[in-house]
Amino acid sequence: MRIGRTLLGVASGLALASGVSTPLQAQALGQAQAREVADPIPPRTLGEGPWARTVLRNAIYVDGTGAPAQGPVDIVIENDRITRIVAIGSPGAIEEARRPPRGDHEIDLTGHYVLPGFVDAHVHLHTLSDGQGVPSDYVLKLWLAHGITTARNVGSSEMSIEEQVAIKGRLARNEIVGPRLDIYPMFQQIGLPIRTAEEGRLAVRDAKRRGADGIKFIGGSEAALIAAIEETKKLGMHSTMHHAQGVVAYANVLRTSEAGLESMEHWYGLPEAMFTGQKLQDWPADFINTDEQMRFGEAGRLWKQTAKPGSDKWNEVMETLLERGFTLDPTFTAYLASRDLMRMNRAFWHNEYTMPALWDWYRPSRINHGSYWFDWTTEREMDWKENYRLWMSFVNEYKNRGGRVTVGSDAGYIYNTYGFGYIQEMELLREAGFSPLEVINSATQQGARLLGHDADIGTIEPGKKADLVIVKGNPIANLKLLFATGTLKLDDATGKAQRVGGIAWTVKDGIFYDGKALRADIRAIVARSKAERGLPPGYMTIEQEDLTQ
Repeated sequence: MRIGRTLLGVASGLALASGVSTPLQAQALGQAQAREVADPIPPRTLGEGPWARTVLRNAIYVDGTGAPAQGPVDIVIENDRITRIVAIGSPGAIEEARRPPRGDHEIDLTGHYVLPGFVDAHVHLHTLSDGQGVPSDYVLKLWLAHGITTARNVGSSEMSIEEQVAIKGRLARNEIVGPRLDIYPMFQQIGLPIRTAEEGRLAVRDAKRRGADGIKFIGGSEAALIAAIEETKKLGMHSTMHHAQGVVAYANVLRTSEAGLESMEHWYGLPEAMFTGQKLQDWPADFINTDEQMRFGEAGRLWKQTAKPGSDKWNEVMETLLERGFTLDPTFTAYLASRDLMRMNRAFWHNEYTMPALWDWYRPSRINHGSYWFDWTTEREMDWKENYRLWMSFVNEYKNRGGRVTVGSDAGYIYNTYGFGYIQEMELLREAGFSPLEVINSATQQGARLLGHDADIGTIEPGKKADLVIVKGNPIANLKLLFATGTLKLDDATGKAQRVGGIAWTVKDGIFYDGKALRADIRAIVARSKAERGLPPGYMTIEQEDLTQ
């Protein structure tokens, strides 16, 4: 079964991804802004608290700064703020006299680790009415179920800025379930003609007036793009960019960061800044950028065309970006299927947590963005494995030399399911060379600093918001405990494997969301969607009609 696609879904999925703006896209955008989103998000029924005084007893915590785990401690929360962290002894030697007084609500966290709430620096909130056909409620709950308490929404194709800001307000007031959101509309989707430098500046000012926190750039004319980036800096707005292939000839990361761009998404625009024997990527003669299999196939051959690790040009670009305080938000997980398609489309969480409509979007298609599996080959996967090796080398070295690297998932495309992709991104940072504590630092303090929220979130310390991830077991030793599906462990008493993990509580603004209840609610949403299609709850999301031989 195929879901219908809206005009804007087609335009944004292909035109925006390639940095091309079309009249069709502009027309569809105007239609989207003229109506309300046909996807009401239900009022919050999950979560308890905040209480006047909550005490978390016997916890081990990781504060998010990069410091090692500490404890046992009692953590005191008053309403939505952490007020005290009290050391109560050492492991195996608790001193009861040190404990703070009882609270209105208490939880014994013996055997649990407490981390700061996670920041996802690259999300897209989808709705029932756009091409994917998944409800916003489902997306928001999957994020929260994976510990994400703050996220940067870098484009919602079917929602106007005002609609996104309205959802942001409901989340901030905890009227609905989900992380707090920062709104970064795509430059081309602000809704004004953007061709000249002055039009670029006007578009940024208009977005700020309408409530945007920043701008996500992806393409545009050279004059409009550079002027608009400069305007964000002038207005004190945040900015990031997917340097689309259509613009990297005149707007790689050196040019855009010089204009004031704060961060980059993915990796486009970075290897192009390090070319030594060429100016442009070496595309085949028959290359067409809007053919996604061509585009992603050739993207996997880009890093080997650029400067070698440790070379003069490599160091020159890295040092320049470091001097400018530039942030890398790599979103490794967004392209993981390119180097191992079967790993991603057979992930065991698809069965219970991936909506049938989302699976429809993932399947091979010449229309849906990120569904470029018409004829994916071993050779393309080998190209991408090498691409990752070089890309990861730059990102890890950038972190080692003091640069900021954040955790962004870009879920909803390329078999990358919401929430799960964020934990996969953590694992990919480990593969790149980050230690577990460096991964947590990127996911918390560094993300909060990028968004400008580090006064309130990002670390566990008195005065900060009570945004916490509470896990039974040690996620520093095994990040897989953070997946909603947990991980397998052999029970020696029975000789059978059991599933352990899954976040016990996600805490946002002092409200405790029970992980089991949240996961059960998400599975029920997926099961209802399957029932509407006449599919059994355990239906495997697989191309069964293609496997009959």
